[in-house]
Amino acid sequence: MFIDCHSGCDMNYIRTEINIVDFVLDRLAADVHVLITDQNTGSGGDEYQLIFYGQNGYRHLKDTVYFDNHANNTNFEERELVVKYLKLGLTRYILKTTRAQAISMHMREDVADMELSKGASVQKQTCDPWNYWVIRTGAQGRLSAEEAYKSYSISGNASANRVTEELKTGFSFSGGKYNSVYNYTNEEGSRHKVTVENNYYEASHYLVKSMGSHWSWAYEVLARRSTFSNIDFQPQLRAAIEYNVFPYKLANTKFFTIDYVLDIRHNNYIDTTIYNKAYETLAGQAIETSLVLNQKWGQVEFGIDYHNYFHDWSKFNLKADMELDIRITGGLSFEINTRAELIRDQVYLPKEGASPEEVLTRQRQIATGYMFFSSFGINYRFGSKLNNFVNPRFGF
Repeated sequence: MFIDCHSGCDMNYIRTEINIVDFVLDRLAADVHVLITDQNTGSGGDEYQLIFYGQNGYRHLKDTVYFDNHANNTNFEERELVVKYLKLGLTRYILKTTRAQAISMHMREDVADMELSKGASVQKQTCDPWNYWVIRTGAQGRLSAEEAYKSYSISGNASANRVTEELKTGFSFSGGKYNSVYNYTNEEGSRHKVTVENNYYEASHYLVKSMGSHWSWAYEVLARRSTFSNIDFQPQLRAAIEYNVFPYKLANTKFFTIDYVLDIRHNNYIDTTIYNKAYETLAGQAIETSLVLNQKWGQVEFGIDYHNYFHDWSKFNLKADMELDIRITGGLSFEINTRAELIRDQVYLPKEGASPEEVLTRQRQIATGYMFFSSFGINYRFGSKLNNFVNPRFGF
C-alpha cells in the first residue's frame, strides 16, 4: 500500500496499527494507492476523503470513503479515525488475498443507533441547539529580546460562522499592536534608538449563497485600519458571483473556480498620499481564478487574480500563485512554490515617503512595482521499497 496524504497524517502511527500490509515508498510498486484529502466543515472540523485506487492485480477496484473529524477532537482521536477508515477501506482488497482470514470485525449498536434504527428520533439527532453557529475567540502575544533589539506584539480575534449546504455566513473581528526597538551605533560611535509602532484593526461580515452545483453569489462588508498601509479608516463593500467548472461536491479532488467581483471603498488616510489625497472613494472590479487538483500523480494549486479601479484602469494589480508537488515516476518527485505580483495600485502611499530607518525596519509600506517569490526542489529515492518498521529512538 502507498499512502498519499495531503492532510498531515501520522505515518508512524498508521504503520504501527496496520501491519497486515506492506507499506511502499514508490506509488507505482503499490497494489493499493490511497489518496487522503480533507475539507473544513462549518463546525470547524474536517471532512476526510479517502480514495482507494487498485493497481496491478487490483486495478478493477476503486472505492471512496468519507468520514467527519469533529472540531473538538484531539490529534490522537483524529489519527485513530484515519486508521479506522483506512482499515475499513482496505477490507475489500484484503478479501482477495490469503490474508482475509486475519480480518475480524466487531459491530455494536448503542442506544442512539437503536433509536435511529426504529425511526424514533431522527429529528432529535439532527436538532442543533446552536442552529449551526460556531463561535471562536483567541488572543496571542509574542515577546523577544536581545541586546540590540526588542520586540513584542499582542493581538486578538473573534468570529461567528454558520455553514450549511445552501448558505454560509459569518462575522469576524481582529486587531493587534506591534512594537519593535532597534539600538545601533553609527560610524561616529554615537548610539541611536529606532522605535517601530504599528497597529491594525478589521471587522467584517460575509454571506455566500449556493445556486446549484456550479454557481454561487456572495457579498462582504468590512472596515479596517492599518498604520503600515497609511489607512486611518477604510469601509469596503464587495459583491461577487462564482462559477465552479466542476461540481462543488468534488472539491476534495478537483476545484476550479472563476469569480467576478465588484467593490467600492472609502479611504481615510493617516498622511496625505502621493496623489495629494486625504480621503477618497474608489470603485473597482476583479477577476479571481483558483485551480486545485489532488490526484495520484501529485497536487497542483494555481490561481490568478486581477483588480483595477474604474476611475483609472492603469491603477491595477495582477497576482499569480502556483504550488506544485508532482511525482514524476517511481521515487522521483518535483516541487515548486511561486508567487508573482505586478503592483500598480498603491494609491495609499504617504506623500512624505519613508525614512531610511522606516524602510529598513519595514515600519511603512513603500512603493514597489512588483513582488516575486519562488522556491523549488527535486527529490529522488531509490533502494528498498518496503517501509514497515517504526523505530523512534533518539529521534533519528
